[in-house]
Amino acid sequence: MAKPILMIVDDEPDVLNAIERDLRQHYRSDYRIIKANSGLSALEAVHQLKARNALISLFLVDQRMPNMSGTEFLAEASKLYPQARKALLTAYADTEAAITSINSIGLDYYLMKPWHPPEQNLYPILDDLLSDWQATAQIPFDGIRVAGTLWSARSHTVKDFLARCQIPYQWLDIEQDAEAKTLVDAINQGQHRLPVIFFPDGSHLIDPDITTLAAKAGLRTQATQPFYDLIIVGAGPAGLAAAVYGSSEGLRTLLIDKETTGGQAGTSSLIENYLGFPKGVSGADLARRATTQATRLGAEILTAQAVTRIRVEGPYRFVTLADGTELSCHALIIATGASLRTLDVPGIEAVTGAGVYYGAALTEAAYYKDNPMFVVGGANSAGQGAMFFSRYASQVTMLIRGNDLKTGMSQYLVDQISDTQNIEVCVRTSVVEVQGTDRLKAIVLQNNDTGQTYTVPAAALFIFIGAKPHSELVVGVVECNSAGFILTGADLIRNGCRSKNWRLKRDPFLLETSVPGIFAVGDVREGAIRRVASAVGQGSTAVSFVHQYLKTV
Repeated sequence: MAKPILMIVDDEPDVLNAIERDLRQHYRSDYRIIKANSGLSALEAVHQLKARNALISLFLVDQRMPNMSGTEFLAEASKLYPQARKALLTAYADTEAAITSINSIGLDYYLMKPWHPPEQNLYPILDDLLSDWQATAQIPFDGIRVAGTLWSARSHTVKDFLARCQIPYQWLDIEQDAEAKTLVDAINQGQHRLPVIFFPDGSHLIDPDITTLAAKAGLRTQATQPFYDLIIVGAGPAGLAAAVYGSSEGLRTLLIDKETTGGQAGTSSLIENYLGFPKGVSGADLARRATTQATRLGAEILTAQAVTRIRVEGPYRFVTLADGTELSCHALIIATGASLRTLDVPGIEAVTGAGVYYGAALTEAAYYKDNPMFVVGGANSAGQGAMFFSRYASQVTMLIRGNDLKTGMSQYLVDQISDTQNIEVCVRTSVVEVQGTDRLKAIVLQNNDTGQTYTVPAAALFIFIGAKPHSELVVGVVECNSAGFILTGADLIRNGCRSKNWRLKRDPFLLETSVPGIFAVGDVREGAIRRVASAVGQGSTAVSFVHQYLKTV
């Protein structure tokens, strides 16, 4: 950790240099000494230091300075560093002003000029102030800080991205933290844009897009080569498995994801039925392990890069990124997965990200501690989410349209939910309206048998309904069914006839699409079994078919 700072401010150069010399002689082994020749320049430095999350332990400031007095400076600086000790350098004529400052700004001490010898008139006083400061000082977080509000959808997006990337960060709620609000207001200059992300080097970003944030946080967002043996689009379990096997078997492999690794599985609080983890494993931990494994074996991984288009030219397959970059390869695996369908009811758009969340939203659950939470959906992801939320919520209410959970949920989860006292399951129930302006306040529920509606207060609503495939990038390139899921293998053969677009003499491989050399795995594929183990199996199997395909290129 960097040394805490002693800041001295005086407009007289001789005095400033003298106090700096004396402080360095006594404190340089434990503190950094920073000086400024005016209150205005010192205040600017204070803002910059706060942006770096530097620690200031003491302000030693001259009272008589043009444009901004010592008292005026300390009043402003204390908004950002309220725990720092405050001392004034005064002449005899300033004594009354110094005494007044004790009451007005909580001045800790005032020293008369001259202070020589410092061994008697300076060091004992400052030692006492610094000893008092050290007893209560809080060591600042040495990493990325995110400042915003719990009700800011963009703040949620940034926090969720950093958490899923396994990047530690500190959350600063400007509605609860006056220092953070002062800092954000100074940087925003009245624009009121959130979130503001502060980096250890003192730089900041205001409401950045995810690609910019990823690059600034040190993640790879640009490919190192123009051509690869294998490009995989989508870094969920299927894509990660393909990257592990592709790179381990000697293929120059590139894995691309529009967000980060893990996919939907990465948001799961606990996967208890995945082989080899008797106590279960979180989706984030599984993604971290797989990402590390793929990287160690030589795969290149791009995060926060969306693939917008795919095209075919002879034996080559091309992907176009959102920034216009085009990359080519011999073989392509589509592992873009599917996302939860949105709930189309009145009022929901206004509070999405501010009380209403799609998926587990693990980063937000703790902020709703001791409040009522609702979960819409009856599949495994909804059950895993409900179990996680039950650690925090006063009550978790699961809303399902069916008669019970057994139809779409693993029995182990059904049993766990049944044994958890603060989880209630409401069957034959739908959400028909969401209420709230800047944040969720209540939801309107309907009994699907009687049609009766009733309103209940709600702090958070987590939605896990249906699946919509992310196949837009291959529309017009490979064949999909009416719902958008990609057709592969035997699904391309109807009544003994291959797809009209298939030009080869052989049948498509098991996971191959209607375009030779383009494969589809995971939830984006028609007929996929939506289990993590199944996705991993498809991703690894697809690589064996890639090898067979490459023998024909």
